[in-house]
Parts: sequence; structure tokens; C-alpha cells
Amino acid sequence: MSSRILHRTINHAYPVAVGGEGIYIQDAQGKRYIDASGGAAVSCLGHGHPDVTRAMHEQADRLAFAHTSFFTTEPAEKLADHLVSRAPAGISHVYYVSGGSEAIEAALKMARQYFVEKGEPQRRHFIARRQSYHGNTLGALSIGGNAWRRQQFAPLLIEAHHIAPCFEYRDRRPDETPEVYGRRVADELEAKILELGTDSVIAFIAEPVVGATLGAVTAVPGYFRRIREICDKYGVLLILDEVMCGMGRTGTLHACEQEGITPDIMAIAKGLGGGYQPIGAVLLQQKIFDAFAQGSGFFQHGHTYLGHPMACAAALAVQQVIERDRLLDNVKAMGAHLADRLTERFGNHRHVGDIRGRGLFQAIELVRDRADKSTFDPALKLHARVKKEAMARGLMCYPMGGTIDGRSGDHVLLAPPFISKAEDIDAIVERLGDAVDAAIGSVA
Repeated sequence: MSSRILHRTINHAYPVAVGGEGIYIQDAQGKRYIDASGGAAVSCLGHGHPDVTRAMHEQADRLAFAHTSFFTTEPAEKLADHLVSRAPAGISHVYYVSGGSEAIEAALKMARQYFVEKGEPQRRHFIARRQSYHGNTLGALSIGGNAWRRQQFAPLLIEAHHIAPCFEYRDRRPDETPEVYGRRVADELEAKILELGTDSVIAFIAEPVVGATLGAVTAVPGYFRRIREICDKYGVLLILDEVMCGMGRTGTLHACEQEGITPDIMAIAKGLGGGYQPIGAVLLQQKIFDAFAQGSGFFQHGHTYLGHPMACAAALAVQQVIERDRLLDNVKAMGAHLADRLTERFGNHRHVGDIRGRGLFQAIELVRDRADKSTFDPALKLHARVKKEAMARGLMCYPMGGTIDGRSGDHVLLAPPFISKAEDIDAIVERLGDAVDAAIGSVA
């Protein structure tokens, strides 16, 4: 039977998901898959968590929807209090949306309006990094540096500027220490600000741990502290995109905690609601709120479903479970176990050049030759072959191509649920190893 859905890939027969429990999703044929990528780093509590489904049911019985132009709601207020009380220093308010791309879109408009309210309407430029990904709406896509996703929509995109990523495995020179390398690429931001004009830049936006496009790439020590210094020097806002890497995924609630910095604006989603409801949010500093409150008195933006009571109730339950069950401790412990197991399985693999990441957010980069870091021919679509072989073995992972420049390079991202146990991690790595070997064997 043909589908009436315009699926992501048209000529592909998708299995039908009918159930989920813990780290597993089950299809209509009864086959079970380990969700080792959390879908797309979403399902932090796995599937079917009773506390979350109970909270959703109770909220549905009370109130499913109330438009925010008329009302606020108890779950929205409680979730905001929870998030702000655990946020980086200076974060004072929350703006709700329905997902990551919407969060970035709102953050961009929020940053622009902040300067308009302050009497600096000449500020109009955004700076981001090549090989970043910040979402698929036109504004978010404009800011992102994913060449493949941007290519066909380029005539529609707003102007944005990009500097080098902090990608030590590929770009650090042999004569550089990690710290010297980090300073060099961070200083590209200052050069770009000077080029554009010191009073014309709105914000710099970055993922603390780069997700889909580069595959769990962490910055070298000191990089983000230098970025923060540069932003402060020129009055540029720092927007951190923690849609994928945040909300506990790297072992701390916010990934930026491990960099020792605080953003002016931060986008979160995915692990916020764990996939139980569509929800995202923008966390903002008091100074942003004050500029709006003392100026026009409103944020000129909005969507129908922002602050949705069902979504807020689900997200609050997810966050309460994570805290109650001390799951961030498990993320750290299982993250260390995952790193060890990946190193055991792939550390000497002739076609794995790098193993990287933080917490339960890790990746392997596939290469044709470890010695020179050369890549497989993009036409082979090795990442797609890995995904196919993994699914055949009952494993969901997140392979991507274009790791280096939007065209060349392949990596496989892992983001298993925070509830994972050591034996789950063992099974994930074993199945991934078999899938990688089978995929490479098919093109060798």
C-alpha cells in the first residue's frame, strides 16, 4: 500500500513504529530496535516513561490548550520557574516555542529587537561558523553553515557571515597546541567583527558541542572563553544553540557549563521534552528582558502553539524525572563507558579516524585512510549504508555525510537515552561495529 505522506526520502519503505519501551522502539512486524540516537538526540528518557505519560494524561484531563494571547497556564509557569532556577547565571526568563528551528528563529529576532530597543538599529549582522547547523526555517538555515542544506535555498536566505569551526581533528596544525589553535580560530570572530564594523554586529551563534553536521565535536580548552571575551569587547550578543547538545546530553544540564561561560541567549529543545511533546524554548538574560520591558513592552514574535499546556506538562515531568533519578550522573558514567567501548572497538580500526564527544553524545568519523585522514568518495554515500546496516541489526544511529565541507566525509553520531545501562551500551557498540564493517565491506 502506497503512503500519502511526503516522507523525507520518497522511494524508501519505512518500517511502521507501533510501540516503544525504554531504549527500544518496536515496528509492526515485531522487530525491536535500540534507539541509540534518541531519534535525533531527542528521546533522553527513552520511550513510554510512565511518569511522563501520566503527567500528560492528567493535563489533558484538565486543559489541553489555551492561547497565550489570552492566558498563561500553570504548567507553563512551573516549567519556566524550573528552567530559570537551574539556568546559567543571569538567565531570567523563558520564551516557549515548538522545536529547535523555531527556538533559533526566535533567538535571532529577539537579538535584533534587543538592539532596536536599545537605540542601536544599525546592528544587522549575524556571525556563525562553517559546518554548523541551526535549523531548517529560512532564518535558521541562513545562520547555519551546512553547505548541503543551504545550497538550493541560497537565493531565499538572509545575509549571514561564517568563520571557521573549532575542529581540532581536521584543522589543528602540527606546530600548534590545542590552546594556541583555539585562540587562532576564536580570533577569527574578532577579525570578522572588525571587517563588518564594530557597531554593526548583532550576535555570534554557536553550538557548544557541534551535533549533526560535524558529529559531536567539542571545542578545545579556552576557545569559548575567548569567544565570550570578544563578544563582550564589542557589545555583541552570544547566542548558544544547545538544541541538540543541551539539557543533560553532555553530562551537565547545559553544555556551556563545561566551557565556563554564560550566553546572553540560549536555544533549547529536543531533550527538554524528550519527544513526548513538541517543545523548545529560548532562555534569555535579564538585560534582554529589561530592554523589552522598558521599551516597547512586548516581543514582536509569536506562534499559535507556544507555551502549549500539554507540552509544558510533559517537559516539566521529563525534567523532574531526570533530576529525581540523578540521571545526569548516569550520563557521565555511561558516557565514560561508551567512550571506553568505542575506543576498544574502533580505536585501531583502519577506517575510523576519530572518536569524540562528551557524555552520551559521541561520534566516530569514518576515513578511507587513517594516516592521511582521506575520506571515502561521497558518491558511495557510506553514511547511508551504515544506517541501513544498523537498522538491519536492530540499531538506530545517526550517520551523516559532508562532515568536512558539506560534501566530503562521513560520521556516525550516537545519543542514547539517559536511562541506558552498561549492557545497553555494550550492545550498541557491538551492533554499530558490525554495521560499520558491513557497510565498508560493501564499498571496499
